[in-house]
Amino acid sequence: MCRLTEVFRQAAQSRIIQAAHAVNAGRMPPLDHRHQGDFFFVSVDDPETAVQRIVELVAERIPRRFGLDPIGDIQVLTPMNRGLLGARNLNQVLQATLNPARDGQPAVDRFGYTYRIGDRVLQTENNYGKDVFNGDLGIVTKVDLDESELLVDYDGRSVTYDFGELDELVPSYAMTIHKSQGSEFPAVVIPVHTQHYMMLQRNLLYTAITRGRRLVVLVGTPKATAIATKRADATKRYTALRERLQGYPEHLG
Repeated sequence: MCRLTEVFRQAAQSRIIQAAHAVNAGRMPPLDHRHQGDFFFVSVDDPETAVQRIVELVAERIPRRFGLDPIGDIQVLTPMNRGLLGARNLNQVLQATLNPARDGQPAVDRFGYTYRIGDRVLQTENNYGKDVFNGDLGIVTKVDLDESELLVDYDGRSVTYDFGELDELVPSYAMTIHKSQGSEFPAVVIPVHTQHYMMLQRNLLYTAITRGRRLVVLVGTPKATAIATKRADATKRYTALRERLQGYPEHLG
């Protein structure tokens, strides 16, 4: 078995790759404040301020500096659904900023979420009838209140949902890191805070960092980043299977 232990060639110029490589090796990524490169750390102590910083980054600072679309190009990745820095709350705050309610614009409220034209949404389960699958990302293009239908565009393909089927969709301005596996985005913003203490794991932080192609921004505390970097026990599961098997009668072995 071979293991990559050095960063070579053009990868050495990418601070994203350097940071991912450090985290994967159990080392702290560089948390300096230099205004250059493709990997940044924004130090924020309290969750309320962290939410404000994330909104500023997604809605203003990243689009202004890097020319990225806040809805189509920037993805917030968070360890959990719950809490101020969880996906549910961040989705509500970001939706209110990036795609607020407007007079005369149709909208539908279902299953705890509001859906409007222009919203970015995530399919949360496989639906073979519609040919959409868990993790697919799309944009809401129509909300038909008369027909009780919503249309989502998936890379040029329009899919119709009855309002009763909207439990398959959630807003995706923010999503959990787990849901992002297998996807890549031009830019990712990652809250790393002790509010998510139980979910601060090396594999999750590594996954989140490697989702960003052009830009990665961590928002949180060095302490939480250090915890996530050092804690690798998420990949080690103790089931006592060996002891249980050793206690079985031989004819059941």
